[in-house]
Amino acid sequence: MGKLTQDMKDMVDRLRLCFVATASPEGKPNLSPKGSLKVWDDDHLVFADIASPVTIRNLRANPQIEINMVDVFLRRGYRFKGRAEIIEKGPEFDFVAQDLWTREGPQYPVNCVVKVAVERALPVLSPAYTFNKNVEEGAVRRVWLERYGVREIETSPQEKR
Repeated sequence: MGKLTQDMKDMVDRLRLCFVATASPEGKPNLSPKGSLKVWDDDHLVFADIASPVTIRNLRANPQIEINMVDVFLRRGYRFKGRAEIIEKGPEFDFVAQDLWTREGPQYPVNCVVKVAVERALPVLSPAYTFNKNVEEGAVRRVWLERYGVREIETSPQEKR
């Protein structure tokens, strides 16, 4: 069994937006948002380098990486710790690049793709869950939708896919 659960995979597919943490050779942190995160398989995540020279420079010197993502309305997410590999061609590159270009257009460069071997995957939970064991996800979602002033939009079963 892989490191990535079905819930983790579903969240990656739904959100895509994550934050990638790396460190320079001097130990200085770098945090960079990524909007192209995808699941490659049960143990790997991939994302495009569109405009992140510091992230790539850091990973070439130190391949340790952490990826965090949180659904702001559910107030939960995941942190993925692992080791990065920089890929400049091949199936992983094509997988990420084609998805990005289909969604956003070919004007976005894909300089390379980062493939992350997930060594550890941990939940990120709001205190809403940790201090109230009986709270339901739907209740948390309703509270935060209201706080952000977002109105739920009804979608058909086809749109939910």
